[in-house]
Amino acid sequence: MKITRRDFGLAAAAALLAPRPARAAATERPIDLILAPTNLGLRPENGAQPGTWQAPRVLMEAGLREALNAHEVLRLPRPLYEFEAQPRTRIRNGRTIRAFSFTLAEHVKDRLAAARFPVIVGGDCSILLGGLYGLRLAGGRGLVHVDGHSDFVQEQSYATPETLGSAAGMDLALASGRGEPLLADWPDVGVLAADADIVQVGERERDDPQFAHFYGDLLETEITQIPVQEAKAAGIGATAQKVIARLEARGLDRAWLHVDLDVLDERVMDAVDSPGRPGFDYGELAGLVRALLATGRIAGANFAIYDPERDPGHRHAPRIVECIAAGLKAPGVD
Repeated sequence: MKITRRDFGLAAAAALLAPRPARAAATERPIDLILAPTNLGLRPENGAQPGTWQAPRVLMEAGLREALNAHEVLRLPRPLYEFEAQPRTRIRNGRTIRAFSFTLAEHVKDRLAAARFPVIVGGDCSILLGGLYGLRLAGGRGLVHVDGHSDFVQEQSYATPETLGSAAGMDLALASGRGEPLLADWPDVGVLAADADIVQVGERERDDPQFAHFYGDLLETEITQIPVQEAKAAGIGATAQKVIARLEARGLDRAWLHVDLDVLDERVMDAVDSPGRPGFDYGELAGLVRALLATGRIAGANFAIYDPERDPGHRHAPRIVECIAAGLKAPGVD
């Protein structure tokens, strides 16, 4: 029986706000692509590794560099996936994820220092940690977490002698300082994001009867939460304004944007480990990203979880490229 991230987490655990004149929109800075071919944060399926590590290559073949007019492309080597527990951690590949996050962070920090807009393309959701860490090292703070799941699994949901935790299902918990210090406490910055500096957009299971049992502590935090049902009912413009208002209220001028493509409705794109509905369509996701970037308050971004092995013929890849490009292009350009 295949166990998805959602199953594991629950069962085991039209005008938009304009940018201020003094702050350049993110899309005015050259885009640098950082390709992160990793599957470290996901559980194996039927004894095999997940295929998310192939996503950067497939998206590049589908024209991602050209669509973004990327200034530079950095291809990182694929980190080694291990099936067995690593020493002194109950997080699968935890030590490798930490090392890979250090590498990502250095590249993000360097590109921010060069006035570039770093875009990490993964790979699984554990890439959020390295991107956000690089932002913090560069003096930024804050996180907009666009994801079909809150990814708030914590140690009590997996820490048994037989069970390893999967960082792709706990990336928001780790980013907010919850979980093993290995991935929740980082040199020079400590916790990557304070609860009050986080906005989560897209959770589709908050009304599930088991949600409160496994993720109930999320509801008690200062994390701003906009379930996908609320976002779709309000409209992307109003949703973007709510996110932007929170960034402004917290004085977040250089925040990180995390996009898990499973926030797309499974009827639109199902090549992810935990597809579901409801979710955004491509236009809604691109519109949300574009509105956030237009404020100049987003310093960098990552896109994660597309699995080409779940996409025969890679039919979804061109649409994903179009969506990312539509989100990252200059506002008002159609």
